Amino acid sequence: MKGDIFQAIADPTRRVILVLIATQSMTPNALAEHFDTTRQAVSKHIKVLADCELLKQNKVGREIHYYFNPVKMKELDHWLEQFKKHWEDRFNQLDQLLINLNSDSNEK
Repeated sequence: MKGDIFQAIADPTRRVILVLIATQSMTPNALAEHFDTTRQAVSKHIKVLADCELLKQNKVGREIHYYFNPVKMKELDHWLEQFKKHWEDRFNQLDQLLINLNSDSNEK
């Protein structure tokens, strides 16, 4: 069963893991070095990210290397896109209001 991507990225530690892995694949041990927590705790975070397919894995010998799955992140970006237009319209309205207010105060 796939995990909830929004629940996965809600946790700050998992967001840091995504940032670290976005630049290069890493093993759980390499990731754990970046945190003041146990390797087991980091592995649980990795599992959540892998369950929702934000991370993929590649086994090299006895080591597992995790890497970022940009395709899954693109799905998230696509979902967020529907809100982008709404907020851009709101900010444009605010910009226009501020221009009008500034224009009115300069005329006085």
